[in-house]
Amino acid sequence: MVYAIIVLFGLVVGSFLNVLIDRIPRGENVVWKPSHCDYCKKPLRWFELFPVISYVILGGRCRRCRHTLSIQYPVMESITALGFLSVFFYTNTSVFWLLLSLCIFSSLLVMFMIDMKHQIIPDSMLLVLLVGVAVSGIPLSWAERGQHLVTAFICGGLFLFLWTVTRGRGLGFGDVKLVAVLALFLGYPFSVIMLYIAFLTGAMLGVILIATHRAKMKTRIAFGPFLIAGFAGAILFGEPILVWWRSLL
Repeated sequence: MVYAIIVLFGLVVGSFLNVLIDRIPRGENVVWKPSHCDYCKKPLRWFELFPVISYVILGGRCRRCRHTLSIQYPVMESITALGFLSVFFYTNTSVFWLLLSLCIFSSLLVMFMIDMKHQIIPDSMLLVLLVGVAVSGIPLSWAERGQHLVTAFICGGLFLFLWTVTRGRGLGFGDVKLVAVLALFLGYPFSVIMLYIAFLTGAMLGVILIATHRAKMKTRIAFGPFLIAGFAGAILFGEPILVWWRSLL
C-alpha cells in the first residue's frame, strides 16, 4: 500500500515537473496558468490531466487539434514515480528526510531536462537545490560542514577557471554554480567520484556523437546532465568505488 502511494505521488509530481520543464525556460507562470495544449493553446479538461493514463487513452495526441504530444510527458511522469520509489528505499528514515530527498531529486530532474533541452540551468531550481542541500547538512558536525564548504569552493573554483579560460564555450556559468552546490552536498572524496563520472561519461558521449557525425569538435554539449549523473553515481556507487580504489593502493 505504501509503495502504491509513493508511486501515485511520484506520478502527480512528475506531471508538475513537466510544467516546470516547459514553462521555466519561457518565463511563464508555473502555478496559476492553467494547463493547455502547446499547439492549439486550448485549456485541458480535468480528465486529460491524469498522469500517463490520459496520454495513453488519447493516443499521444491533443483531443482537439490532434497534434502529436511529446513523449516527454509520460516518460517524465514514469521516471519521477520510479525515482520516488527508489529514494523511498534508499532514504528509509523519517518523513521529513524523505520529503527533503524527494525535493532534491525533483530539482535535479528538472535541471537535467532543461539543460539537456535548452542548455540552461535555471537559478530558481538551483535555489531549491541549495536550500535542500543546506538543510540536509544540519546533522553534520562543524568539522564536516567545513570540509564540505571547502570541497564546494574547490570544485566551484575549478569550474570557474574552466569557464573563464574557455570564455563560456566549454562550460556554462550555470555549471559552475551547479557543481558547487552538488559538491557542498557530497563533500570529499565523493565529489571527486562525481567529477570523474561526469567527465568520463561526457567524453564518451562526445566521442560517440562525433564518430556518428551527429556533432563536431566545436559543438556545445550541455554538461549539467553529466554532473547530475555523476552526482547520482557518487551516491549510489561511491562506497564500492572507494573500497575498490583503496584495494589498489
